[in-house]
Amino acid sequence: MRIAFFTETFLPKIDGIVTRLRFTIAELQRQGDEVLVFAPGEGIREYEGAEIVRLPGIQFPLYRELTVSFPRPFIRHRLLDFKPDVIHAADPACLGVAGVYYSDVLRLPLVVSYHTRLPKYLHYYGLGRCEPAVWKLMRMRHNKADLSLCTSEAMVDELQAHGIERVRLWPPAVDAEVFHPRFASSETREELTGGHPEAPLLLYVGRVSPEKNIEHIRTALEAIPRARLAVVGGGPHESQLRKHFSGTGVFFAGYRTGRALAEAMASSDLLILPSKTETLGLVLIEAMASKCIVVGANSGGIPNIVQDGVTGLLFNPDEPGALARAVQRAVSDPDMPSLRERAQAQAQRWSWENATRELKRYYSTAIHMPRKVKPATQPVWKLMMKKAVIGGIKTILP
Repeated sequence: MRIAFFTETFLPKIDGIVTRLRFTIAELQRQGDEVLVFAPGEGIREYEGAEIVRLPGIQFPLYRELTVSFPRPFIRHRLLDFKPDVIHAADPACLGVAGVYYSDVLRLPLVVSYHTRLPKYLHYYGLGRCEPAVWKLMRMRHNKADLSLCTSEAMVDELQAHGIERVRLWPPAVDAEVFHPRFASSETREELTGGHPEAPLLLYVGRVSPEKNIEHIRTALEAIPRARLAVVGGGPHESQLRKHFSGTGVFFAGYRTGRALAEAMASSDLLILPSKTETLGLVLIEAMASKCIVVGANSGGIPNIVQDGVTGLLFNPDEPGALARAVQRAVSDPDMPSLRERAQAQAQRWSWENATRELKRYYSTAIHMPRKVKPATQPVWKLMMKKAVIGGIKTILP
């Protein structure tokens, strides 16, 4: 099978979307498929045997670590040369819109996946009034797809509730060889605790941005004064967080990947994900595989990963003190060792091989869906309107 991916973010950027795409591309190539990736900005041109086509872009003003690229006419020629069996657009917003557009023009099967709760993110950037309009645009683009994929059952329900059709679940996954308790390191714990390895070590991994609600972890540090927090990741909210956590035992560790990230998870006592906007929370699965207790907000896709009191702990993010109480329980409850065992056993059931095989079944379903028969010609005004709606861009693509 030949798959053309369109993504709004890829290496060297580090986030949950990139992680899922990375492992998926590697697994597809391993299973004998051929992958072509269209990605924004500068970076590697090959990954695990897949060619990465880079498009120039600009920094997004509200999140300067994000590069925004727009469709270019040469994309059509690359697609015609590659001859994909299916196009997969991940969170199409700018560059990904080209995937939606060319699937229509070239009559190619289209799968769109939903990774970012952009309508909810808007509220953290003072743009909450735009949420209805964003849902409208998402409906228009997702409903162009043969199938729309979500990474949690909660997001399947959310998209269906907003009028998006043909939605399916793309199962979670983790590499249990990469994330494993054997990577616990006394040196890493010494570093992350700021030289206090005997203290309870709390961990946050992910983007450092307003919608992640990282500030709320301070209540746990105040409830457990001897605890330490390590923040792994980076983003536009870091300077504000440094001020917010001033005078507490917080270590900003920056971005970590591969073995360094595995060591951070395996060396910590618990991982906290206080965000209310997660579509899944991939870091939770990685922590579970590492036997690190997970504490997550009972919101979004997190409850589909964490079973409260069984494989982790959930808290009500809108209830004052709930996060602190969950962390206190994680630190003191004598049942936590058995919870760690159950969590690791659950994570080991979620493999990239199985998740990718399910993805390929969705591709096959999309490929065998009847293609819409398009007229040979269309009025110019109608064609231009369609391009503007589908593309959401000023440039009219060929």
